[in-house]
Amino acid sequence: MPRTRLSICQRKQRFASEEEAMRAAIAATIDLRPYRCDRCGRYHLTSRLKGKRRLPVA
Repeated sequence: MPRTRLSICQRKQRFASEEEAMRAAIAATIDLRPYRCDRCGRYHLTSRLKGKRRLPVA
């Protein structure tokens, strides 16, 4: 898996836990998935779906 670019990490919102990121993803108006960033160690959201698990329906 390619490493997250620092510029991408810095401009994304950071979540302290996967649960917090999951709640934000479910509340979003578009389909998002949380992932743990290999740069900062926190969670971000992505709209990329390849290889990501499905979220429960809100």
